[in-house]
Amino acid sequence: MEEESITRLSTLSHPQRLAVFRLLMRRYPDQLRAGEIAGILELKASTTSVYLAALTDAGLIRQRREGTSLRYCANTAAAAELIDFLFVDCCRGRPELCPPLIKGAPPMTDTTYNVLFICTGNSARSIFAEAILRDVDATRFTAYSAGTKPASRLNPLAIEMLKGKGHDVTMLHAKHTSEFQKPESPRMDFVFTVCDQAANEECPPWDGQPISAHWGLPDPVKATGSLAEKRLAFQQTYGLLRNRLKAFAALPIETLDAISLQAAVDTLGQDHLEGTPA
Repeated sequence: MEEESITRLSTLSHPQRLAVFRLLMRRYPDQLRAGEIAGILELKASTTSVYLAALTDAGLIRQRREGTSLRYCANTAAAAELIDFLFVDCCRGRPELCPPLIKGAPPMTDTTYNVLFICTGNSARSIFAEAILRDVDATRFTAYSAGTKPASRLNPLAIEMLKGKGHDVTMLHAKHTSEFQKPESPRMDFVFTVCDQAANEECPPWDGQPISAHWGLPDPVKATGSLAEKRLAFQQTYGLLRNRLKAFAALPIETLDAISLQAAVDTLGQDHLEGTPA
């Protein structure tokens, strides 16, 4: 265990190898191709391959062959082992220094949970999620949304879709993530990225260590074709989000510890079934 952990620490001591690992952690449970990783981090293809090989050899990431290409995903178990290695000695004598997950964080006990959905433009997907969760269970959840580069206005087809589903859109507007990182901002219990671009970006840590997950979804705004085809793209995204959020709202949050809850929301992020009309 000690030799393996030292190898992993040495592997992560290189800034660009660390950047690759952090990207895959942010995008977990997504599996990315080497070319996509290179493009996001602006690295040469050959350099990226070397970094991925080193991280794979250290057990920090996993690879899966798909056709003629390889896909890469963070090995969260290895990350947990590394954190355990770093803190186990101090935790025996100084438990107040240990991260909550190491101490075995107790289940959440809030009666209402604050949930933030993030995408790049905050004009469609995150707006959908905010409106849906608010109507699925407003007694247990207070939903918010924001963008890393918010649009000047909400997408008109997104608003049309929400109105057609009976959602109140009067309070919806695009806003920057920084609005939720002020001292007076509400403390988040959950933070979900719903677009790959937002998950790719380095963001400041959230106060209070909320449960975070990546629920990447296709961007309906980029749909092409006829108006009917574009509306279908919004319909599919809406349906997938609604199914996912209904499953999220049904989780027994109050009875799950942090590790179990994180696993549950990660599993929801792996659901790529097409949404059905609601």
